Amino acid sequence: MATIVLVVGTRPNYVKVAPLWRAALAGLPAARLLLVDTGQHYDDALSRALARDLGLPAPDRALGVGSASDAEQMARVMVAFEDVCRQERPDLVIVVGDVNSTVAAALVAAKRGIPLAHVEAGLRCFDRSMPEELNRVVTDQLADLLFAPSADARDNLGREGIPPERVHLVGNVMIDSLLRHLPEARLDRVRALFPVEERGYAVLTLHRPANVDRRAPLEAILEAVRKIGTELPVVFPVHPRTRRRLAEFGLAAGLDGLLACDPVGYLDFLSLTAHARLVLTDSGGLQEEAAFLGVPCLVLRTTTERPITLTTGASRLVGSDPAAILAGFEAALAGSPTPCRPDLWDGQAAPRVVAVLGRVLAA
Repeated sequence: MATIVLVVGTRPNYVKVAPLWRAALAGLPAARLLLVDTGQHYDDALSRALARDLGLPAPDRALGVGSASDAEQMARVMVAFEDVCRQERPDLVIVVGDVNSTVAAALVAAKRGIPLAHVEAGLRCFDRSMPEELNRVVTDQLADLLFAPSADARDNLGREGIPPERVHLVGNVMIDSLLRHLPEARLDRVRALFPVEERGYAVLTLHRPANVDRRAPLEAILEAVRKIGTELPVVFPVHPRTRRRLAEFGLAAGLDGLLACDPVGYLDFLSLTAHARLVLTDSGGLQEEAAFLGVPCLVLRTTTERPITLTTGASRLVGSDPAAILAGFEAALAGSPTPCRPDLWDGQAAPRVVAVLGRVLAA
């Protein structure tokens, strides 16, 4: 019996792993599946709610690494995950995304000679100042199996010298989750939380270090968003990192006029996004979801590892400059973007991944 370990570190990782877990249960019935949560995001109540929304079991191992600098956090993950590998002796480790837990688990697997699969491989923004970009590049170089969500991601891997037989174009597992749960993403879930009407509000998320760990960009973004809030209510689930920085910089008043709240569960947030008039975010995953749904999205960055979402006009890069954000807001209200629906973004990405894994394990 093959032992397969799926690693999650952050809440968005759960959204990616959930369809893989279901597909592996159905497609690899002889495999022993283990879910390992590193605890990089360490709000236990919210993680449990997210797992419940997505139909995931409680993790088999919860490593509880918590928050720290990148180097310390990765070191904690590596030490704890190596113990898991020593005890469980996995035949395959699957990592998703581009967070610190992704690359730390990948390093452990590679050093111990455990085959490694990376789901969401090949995404590139070509900005090495972004920690996530370094995580993506390193993980892809270590992986034995690379599952690309889109053709541009596959092509990036080819340019970096990854042998084509290791690369598989499968589609986007986040869209698997979105399509599965979209019927539950009802407007009444939104109205139960906020006094808003369909297409009558915007949604803001903000958590990238480049935006929130320095006062200037954080203050500039909030300045623009407050102006948007005078025309369109802005719902702002505030990431714990962002809330800490607001307090440190004395910017808590920057939330005045916004519908600020603590982070919400997956179904509530999908409901918020699906019925919004506009999304403002520095999240790559939310950029994809909004573009797929046809909700105009202002990306609060100057680069993106998901350029495919820009091709239909569904997303627009605006950075942290207030003038660019406000210009993007006016353009978004005036336009009607075409949803971004690339090939293989059809809700079947996870079964394609599992089909490849089945062939590899059988061999």
